[in-house]
Amino acid sequence: MAAGSEIYLELVELSGHVVAKGAWSATLRANCLYQSAHLAKPGRRCRLLQDTWEITPFTPLAALDLSSGTCIQVVWLSSSAADTPSRGHAFVAIKANGSVATWGRADYGGDSSEVAPLLTEGVVQICGNQRAFAAIKASGSVVTWGDAAYGGNSLDVAALLTEGVVQVCGTQLAFAAMKANGSVVTWGAAGYGGSSSAIAPLLTEGVVQVCGAKLAFAAIKANGSVVTWGDADDGGNSSAVAPLLTEGVVQICGTQLAFAAMKANGSVVTWGDAAYGGNSSEVAALLTEGVVQISGTNFAFAAIKANGSVVTWGAAGDGGSSLEVAPLLTEGVVQVCGTSLAFAAIKANGSVVTWGDAAYGGNSSAVAALLTEGVVQVCGSQHAFAAIKANGSVVTWGDAAYCGSSSEVAPLLTEGVVQISATNFAFAAMKANGSVVTWGDAGYGGNSSEVAPLLIEGVVQVCGKDSAFAAIKANGSVVTWGDAANGGNSSAVAALLTEGVVQVC
Repeated sequence: MAAGSEIYLELVELSGHVVAKGAWSATLRANCLYQSAHLAKPGRRCRLLQDTWEITPFTPLAALDLSSGTCIQVVWLSSSAADTPSRGHAFVAIKANGSVATWGRADYGGDSSEVAPLLTEGVVQICGNQRAFAAIKASGSVVTWGDAAYGGNSLDVAALLTEGVVQVCGTQLAFAAMKANGSVVTWGAAGYGGSSSAIAPLLTEGVVQVCGAKLAFAAIKANGSVVTWGDADDGGNSSAVAPLLTEGVVQICGTQLAFAAMKANGSVVTWGDAAYGGNSSEVAALLTEGVVQISGTNFAFAAIKANGSVVTWGAAGDGGSSLEVAPLLTEGVVQVCGTSLAFAAIKANGSVVTWGDAAYGGNSSAVAALLTEGVVQVCGSQHAFAAIKANGSVVTWGDAAYCGSSSEVAPLLTEGVVQISATNFAFAAMKANGSVVTWGDAGYGGNSSEVAPLLIEGVVQVCGKDSAFAAIKANGSVVTWGDAANGGNSSAVAALLTEGVVQVC
């Protein structure tokens, strides 16, 4: 066990690159490590592992076993438009004892009864696609359930999933598991990347990251090369740019049907459906160096450069063209966030610039005066944006019918908001006092009146899926609302959600 007032740790990627290192107070929890990792790659999600043990944000640093060293492994999770906003019609809750509870659409993974004996302990991570789930256990084995044809049945590769898995990534209807030895195992719908037989020799070792779009996967290897598979026209075939993907790639981002790879020299390589950002030839001269981050909507990409400028490409009306706001994107941008068809950029001075389809948040002129300074975070649903300001207030814009207007709860959003989550058409704001405020389409979680007494205090995390929300409280209980059939009603497993829950996805 760790001892002393400070603990020295190194956060290291699978490639060996050190993300962060330093001394942290032994009185802290591991959320401070996650924050350090996220500073290295803003907007990216990750897992932290010590050997095969999952470190959650709630893990006390004093509980770490440093007898085998101070290295904490960082596993970056998929970064694609398919992950934003949350998708799926069912929820999974992981409890502190490693057991799992599921609810929502049974045929979309809400019923895990067939594998229940395998989910009573040891689960450390869950990955979901549109219709199934895959759980990684502390032993490195994987358990799957949901629609059998779309990843819920992994029997064909079961022998390869008994140990060593450190990450699972999904397309819409398939999964790819990365193992500690750098190999990759795939299953699910073949046309969605569930079959990797055509490039199997390239996936036997050396893979350090896997990214999924809607119909295809892309894997980065330790030597910086890229391997792709899935639907050939929609990102699964990168042969047209193969000479550019033999080395140096450090990050991959996806829209629905295309990929963009960022190289160590700051250049960008794209492939897939041209209408979805797979062709960046019109801005190629701007993508030869200096890119530090890439974000995607469903149809377009936006790249932030080291000088704070932004380059966009893809479907022009859906965020691929930023000509109307180009003078505002020449410097100072620090973060870009997307809805399905629009972008919002936060600048270093706290102002926000938007472009893309106006009905999806691309036009923020109605609230422009509120976005000139102080914005620290922006969250997107399918049709709207919500911005948190440094004073804890919230500004919203986009389609008013689909959570772009928060006027009905405006008095509750003037201060104290620390996090915003989204379903397709609703937002939920968590406040510093542990209360939750919701707005948007009632059928998608915008109305939480039925559970309001349970949301006035104690909430520490909110997760949104397609049309429902789930909130974890400090006592480990879970509160749900939204579309009942799609996870908004958890009464069937209520007894399992009264305590001990540490993660919902």
